[in-house]
Amino acid sequence: MALSNDLQALDRAFSGIGVDEKSLISIVANSDDEHKQFLRKGCSKLFTEDEYGFERLNQSNMKDLKLEFNRFRDAVMFSLSHPWERDARWIAKAIKKGPKHYNIIVEIACTRSSDELLGARKAYHSLFDHSIEEDLAAYVRGSERKLLVALVSAYRYDNEKQKVNEDVAKSEAEILSNAIKNADKRRPIEDEDTIMILATRSKPHLKEVYKHYNKICDKSLTKDLEAEGILKDTVECLCTPETYFTRVLDAALSVNADEESKRALTRVIVTQKEALVKQNNYVATKIQGIVRGLCEDFILGSLAGGETNNALK
Repeated sequence: MALSNDLQALDRAFSGIGVDEKSLISIVANSDDEHKQFLRKGCSKLFTEDEYGFERLNQSNMKDLKLEFNRFRDAVMFSLSHPWERDARWIAKAIKKGPKHYNIIVEIACTRSSDELLGARKAYHSLFDHSIEEDLAAYVRGSERKLLVALVSAYRYDNEKQKVNEDVAKSEAEILSNAIKNADKRRPIEDEDTIMILATRSKPHLKEVYKHYNKICDKSLTKDLEAEGILKDTVECLCTPETYFTRVLDAALSVNADEESKRALTRVIVTQKEALVKQNNYVATKIQGIVRGLCEDFILGSLAGGETNNALK
């Protein structure tokens, strides 16, 4: 019975995001040769038996296991890194990896303050000896390039108490509505007025544009942009960032999450700690049974630490 329990515990230790290091130590450190042979025969995640009865490492799964072992290390290093360097490296990687990763560039450009984004651009210069804009121009093809360059180049007026001109906000909501209605002739992401509005207006102003759009069209702007990829991400990050980050978290913690979705969990936990503290119970419940070991401890510790820091302010 004990052998069977250890086999089940070993399987659980490698299921989900991260690994259950404590269970692994308990099982492996207390195993003799015979016990380890039993584990090799029973754990197909780690070992496979060849035609000669030799239990060898299952190489096809080794890469995935290394990713899980490294997840806690990455969380710690990203947490300790300077925020500007961290964002610069994430942007560089997203540019090189291509269109499926452009949402990371949008996320950083649209959810950071103007000074934070400027800092990331300076760090990019220091790290890579050229600018984010240069790399976007060199590597990005198609309609996304103009939007991405405009977003990373922005230095928005950051003042949540800004008095918004409601007439201008309503007028720009109508401009966005017309751009979406004419999507069969030209995609909204290719519309210069759409890019100008999203790349230059302050966040308080854009939130008012978002509200006016809802009133004019009787539905949300993000709903109408459902098929527009990073344009929807742009609007969510600028106008309803909490909705965007909840969506990213849900994707990361889903049963069939791919590796990039799982990586996003670390990114969001590290960069959005203060916002996530407000959803502490939601996050703690979501990760239960999915995130393992030190990764789970790190997330729960980060949220608890955020609560302590807020209490001290």
